Amino acid sequence: IYLKACQLVGVVPVSRILRNFNSPSLNLNHRGLGPRGAKALAIMLVSNTSITSLELEDNHIQAEGAVSLTEMLSVNSTIQDLVSYMFMHSRVLHGSGEQQSRGSCRFLDLDDCRFPLMFFCFLQSNFRVKELDLSHNQFREKGGECLGQMLANNDGLEVINLSWNHLRMKGAVALCAGLRVNITLKILDLSWNGFGSEGALALGEALKFNNTLLQLDLSSNRITNEGAGMICKGLEANDTLKVLKLSNNPLTVEGAILLLTSVENTHKSALEELNISVGWLFNPFLTLCLVNHLSSIFTLFLYLI
Repeated sequence: IYLKACQLVGVVPVSRILRNFNSPSLNLNHRGLGPRGAKALAIMLVSNTSITSLELEDNHIQAEGAVSLTEMLSVNSTIQDLVSYMFMHSRVLHGSGEQQSRGSCRFLDLDDCRFPLMFFCFLQSNFRVKELDLSHNQFREKGGECLGQMLANNDGLEVINLSWNHLRMKGAVALCAGLRVNITLKILDLSWNGFGSEGALALGEALKFNNTLLQLDLSSNRITNEGAGMICKGLEANDTLKVLKLSNNPLTVEGAILLLTSVENTHKSALEELNISVGWLFNPFLTLCLVNHLSSIFTLFLYLI
């Protein structure tokens, strides 16, 4: 099938594919497939029942090749892991939601892809991706709005990494609106964005209603004591979150005490781990108060910066 596909699209067959099409894992990193080579590969994979893991880093497949792979994933019932650092700049990934939902790919790594924002239309339809890495994609505010819509409509994602994406202001608020109604997400990494007080307020509101999230990483998000207070309001109504990471934010000991007090006074809280950092210029008395607030119910990771 692969040889016929290559002849059809006009490319030279890749020997590694010929040697490994019956193997469970196929590594095609740095093979220069290009969009037509990706299409030939996709044609072969439509009916392939052996390959469960596919790596395609640095192949310049472009939007055309990405569309071919997307269409393949909509019908392939074998591939579970797809890792691809694809640079997709032009056309939009698209397709029928009904078709996409038939696939079985569970892990999709698109770290540093910079793909078109309308790619989220594909993700909204859920083709059973359980883990998604979208870190380092510079989504900014517009991307945050698309992410929010995706989270609101996707009913399959359980783990998503959105770190290093310049998510702030309206983008952060929109993302949190999607999180508020999401019913499947368990682990969310939002580290190294710019949520600030505006994003913290929206996140606090989301935590009041979300009852599936177990781990939340908000490290390095410019969250001050004021923002921590807003998150506390969400924690007081939340009974599922187990791990909260807030390290490398401009919190003082007062902010740390506020968080601890909020958790300890919330009897239904499920929090088991709190990760925070405070500045060196702290009051010794307040530090003692912080230690006294430490409960044996959960673990506190305190960093002095």
